[in-house]
Amino acid sequence: MIADIVTAVFLSIGALLAVTAAIGILRFPDTLSRMHAATKPQTLGLLMMLIGTMISVGGGHVDNGMLILAGIFALITAPVIAHRIGRLVYQEQRARDGLMARDQMESGDRD
Repeated sequence: MIADIVTAVFLSIGALLAVTAAIGILRFPDTLSRMHAATKPQTLGLLMMLIGTMISVGGGHVDNGMLILAGIFALITAPVIAHRIGRLVYQEQRARDGLMARDQMESGDRD
């Protein structure tokens, strides 16, 4: 009974965070703001949903290991993807403003 209530709380919080991330992606004006909305609350929402699922499944179930691996994978990949997108957007903005030449972007040279 208590486990069901805790599970429902974790799943509800996770779903709410996922919905706010989706709204942020649609509503924010620029790419960097959208990137923040796509990584921070989405990852936390996923972790909350995974914790709720682990509680629902039970302590000694085999699937808990896979849920933990899915959470670790999300925690590892989300910052890397956000960093790559942020760097690309920054370089494109500098090129658009005339602060960086296209050949500098391709070779990776910096000022």
